[in-house]
Amino acid sequence: MTFDEAVTAGRLRADEALALFDSLSTVDLAFMRGTWKGGELQTEHPMDGMLSATGWYGKQFIDAESVHPLLFFTEDRAAVFPVDPRKWPSPTIRGPVGPHRADVETAKFKARLRMTEYRGKLSATMIYDDWPTNDVFRQVDADTLLGVMDARGMPAPYFFVLRRDPQAPTLR
Repeated sequence: MTFDEAVTAGRLRADEALALFDSLSTVDLAFMRGTWKGGELQTEHPMDGMLSATGWYGKQFIDAESVHPLLFFTEDRAAVFPVDPRKWPSPTIRGPVGPHRADVETAKFKARLRMTEYRGKLSATMIYDDWPTNDVFRQVDADTLLGVMDARGMPAPYFFVLRRDPQAPTLR
């Protein structure tokens, strides 16, 4: 199955998503720079639908040491803001995160990039500062990535798509 077929289908089995991920090229750290709009690739993972329902925008990579792993739309969707992963997800926040900005926003970078080996290939990986979680990336094309979240205790990886967004909303 090609990436376009997978996105059109909207839902894959986890083994199909892993096969697709394994077929893609690796990514170096320099390629990651920029602001990326995210979307989910559903695989019947317990997290499927969670990010879409909360106003998740994507991720921002300034350099290897400066990463905003979670960007969410403001309440009016005119801008985006970085969220501290230690504060979201939260059992007290349901639905869009924008209305809870004061409780979850951070000015600090909360992740970094490194090259790690995953499933036999060395590729750019976002490492959360405060979670035992890695997001590993593979390149679909010049402006698209397939990401897999691999976390301690997670029985299967969670898949997502990032698309480079040169016209990203203002970060505030």
